[in-house]
Amino acid sequence: MIDYQLLQALSAVITEKGFEKASKKLFITQSAVSRRIRQLESILGEPVLVRSQPPKLTLTGQRLLNHLQQVMQLEVALGMTSIAEDSHYDKPLTVRLAVNADSLATWLPEALAVPESSVVGKLKFELVVEDQSITLNRMKAGEVMICISSNPEPVNGGSVDRLGALPYKAVASPDFVQKYGFDADLSQLPCLVFDENDTLQHDFLEDFKYGDPKYIHSCPSSEGFKQMIVAGLGYGLLPELQIGNSLNNGELVDLKPNYVIETPLFWHYWHTESPQLKALREHALRIAKQKLKH
Repeated sequence: MIDYQLLQALSAVITEKGFEKASKKLFITQSAVSRRIRQLESILGEPVLVRSQPPKLTLTGQRLLNHLQQVMQLEVALGMTSIAEDSHYDKPLTVRLAVNADSLATWLPEALAVPESSVVGKLKFELVVEDQSITLNRMKAGEVMICISSNPEPVNGGSVDRLGALPYKAVASPDFVQKYGFDADLSQLPCLVFDENDTLQHDFLEDFKYGDPKYIHSCPSSEGFKQMIVAGLGYGLLPELQIGNSLNNGELVDLKPNYVIETPLFWHYWHTESPQLKALREHALRIAKQKLKH
């Protein structure tokens, strides 16, 4: 039988991206963290970590953290606290959630504000922000309890609910349009992308038979993304929720009127869902029904 303190050490090394920060999170020495990882590998007879910077899980390590997340959920549901230490009555339950930046900048904060009457105890959120196309990798690795992803396929041991779709429009500043015109080849003009995993602009250009963008600004911030477009540094795809009144007040210009590209979003969770996380999921689904396209 595996000592779950060993799995907690493995989880901390991955979530904190190193042994030193893991030791601070667990309130033990760095050498103690290393000993626990070595002990775990000795029991299993194979490595659970790739000692890179930051450390990465092996396939066995992924399976172990996947198992740990589900056991923690089960303990919370049963009112036990040996592993899910944050489930004490006077401490908030830590909810680690992987989410895309555009959801975080628009509808998600309201979805996380669960009414006190709906949930027992308090929730403390740790958010992992990545593109919706790759957030599910965090769930597969057992690093998070919940994941918001564009992928509808549940992970092993997990379930999924459809949230809706986040509609995007291609926009630019009035000065940008005046400089380049509406009929320019957009693949040749300055374009904003969130990061290397963001292909939304590529999909948009493909819909209009343009080539791939040749001139790219990378901006891994939803708020900064919009402000760079407003400043005229380039065009990009913004969620309609984030655009708000910017088209009506002339701050932004719709490059392709009547064109919308939609990103589907799904709420992934473990079968061993605790009552607190069920209340969170049900509240999030209600908010998504109001904010997202169905």
